[in-house]
Amino acid sequence: MQTAALVCRDGTVDWLCLPRFDSHAIFAGLLGTEEHGFWRLGPAHAAGAEPPTAARRTYRGDSLILESEWDTPRGTVRVTDFMPPRDGAPQLIRIVEGVSGRVPMRSELRMRFSYGRVVPWVHKHEGRTVAVAGPDSVWFDSEAETYGKDLTTYADFTVAPGDRIAFTISWEPSHKQPPALPEPEQSLTATEDFWREWVEHCTYHGPYREAVIRSLITLKALTYAPTGGIVAAPTTSLPEDIGGVRNWDYRYTWLRDAAITLSSLLRTGYREEARAWREWLLRSVAGDPENLQIMYGIAGERELGEAELDWLPGYENSGPVRVGNGAAHQLQLDVYGEVTEALHLAHMTGLARNDYASVLQLKLIRYLEDHWNEPDEGIWEVRGPRRHFVHSKVMAWVAVDRTIKLIESGDADGPLERWKELRDDIHRDVCEKGYDKERNTFTQSYGSKELDASLLLIPQMGFLPPDDKRVIGTIEAIQRELSTSDGFILRYPTDGADEGVDGLPGDEGAFLACSFWMADDLAMIGRVDEARRLFEKLLSLRNDLGLLAEEWDPRLQRQVGNFPQAFSHVPLIDTALRLTASGAYGG
Repeated sequence: MQTAALVCRDGTVDWLCLPRFDSHAIFAGLLGTEEHGFWRLGPAHAAGAEPPTAARRTYRGDSLILESEWDTPRGTVRVTDFMPPRDGAPQLIRIVEGVSGRVPMRSELRMRFSYGRVVPWVHKHEGRTVAVAGPDSVWFDSEAETYGKDLTTYADFTVAPGDRIAFTISWEPSHKQPPALPEPEQSLTATEDFWREWVEHCTYHGPYREAVIRSLITLKALTYAPTGGIVAAPTTSLPEDIGGVRNWDYRYTWLRDAAITLSSLLRTGYREEARAWREWLLRSVAGDPENLQIMYGIAGERELGEAELDWLPGYENSGPVRVGNGAAHQLQLDVYGEVTEALHLAHMTGLARNDYASVLQLKLIRYLEDHWNEPDEGIWEVRGPRRHFVHSKVMAWVAVDRTIKLIESGDADGPLERWKELRDDIHRDVCEKGYDKERNTFTQSYGSKELDASLLLIPQMGFLPPDDKRVIGTIEAIQRELSTSDGFILRYPTDGADEGVDGLPGDEGAFLACSFWMADDLAMIGRVDEARRLFEKLLSLRNDLGLLAEEWDPRLQRQVGNFPQAFSHVPLIDTALRLTASGAYGG
């Protein structure tokens, strides 16, 4: 809940930013080569040979404690990886445990600061290994004997049944005193206790509980505990199109993603996260709600300048590698709707009133009153020309509608009749200009013939009832025109080599959130068996640990995009709740 490490099946950590999700990576091998930093811990293997992959791996119960096991000719060994929730700077702890036989092991640690560009000064300090570069220091502690070779720190050792050998890296500002010596076993117990107690608050007990709990844990892990900000994903530049340029930095807090994440947490019993995010929102937007950004840094930073790291070749040579995000200053009018919906749901589920939250909501509507009819970049952050996106107008309607409900409840004051007229004006505008009567479907933008999967949210937001013929027509049109061969849903048409609506070349995979939205809509219009089949097909795409990236590539039959992705796990939870409520699940 401060940063995240990605662990490969062969025991390699090839992505870790310290001390925050959005800090520079000390292991950036994920986006380059081993020269850009990694930490492999697993059975020893011959020089030049591929390191062996684990025979099994799983999270320990309902936690983020990863257990990987290797079966080797000499025996079986387990590596347990975890990050203890703590008030201080983050730690990554790895415990090697002998299960059977005597297994030779190797730890191979190559720290490279600043996304693989800087080789730190590695030296001993009072028996501990420390790597220093500029303002950062990373401390490496283990009972195993270590040695240095080729700017890499090694440990070679053998484990037998009952042996437990721990390794820890801890971050600390380089000008401060060394961090306290780690206590791996106590930290492991505390971490297991933390997750067990947190999961006990979940109010969902339906047939999809395993998938829902894993998604909730993932969303909690993507929350930056010191501030309450929620990152969209812990990675940057994992490509939406392998070999292409659709590579973006997701280590920031999108108001849209965070708002829908909060909605899922609230629906499953987690109010504390909602309170923390609301406080983060008020701090981030404070004093300047008219210039609401679509995203902020995890502490509320506004400047997220985009740059390319030309020394990194990219994941599977998918360049460029980007840090920062130039979309931060786009106009996306739908964000006002998502934020207002989250504040409304928090209010409806009994979160203690915050007067400034109500004031902020009223200020946002006053802004929308003057700007809802402008073109914008829309939910998908297109880098082409602005358009009158239908989804943006629908979400502007949502913002006004939820604020009217707040005023009617007596918890805020505002020009009720004027805003009711505004709500009606927006609704009429969308139905007149965003609907294609000949094809019986809403369209991506005013005057366009293209479709857009975000239109699936029209019934879910209450803009029109599910049984409205225009809603059913839109659902069926998207099924016809935006489905892949295996039944998953694209966001919108892309034009391959040419630049399409988003101003980018290349294609992308099926957007997993859109496919969950389709399952939701199918359930809402009574096609519950079809909804269940699609939902369970989506669940089958998760990796062996139950995690989802942003998209599914139907050609390569693999996940693509940043990973793990909040915007995929949120609708998984929402669809599970809807199907459970409808009774649409298998035996």
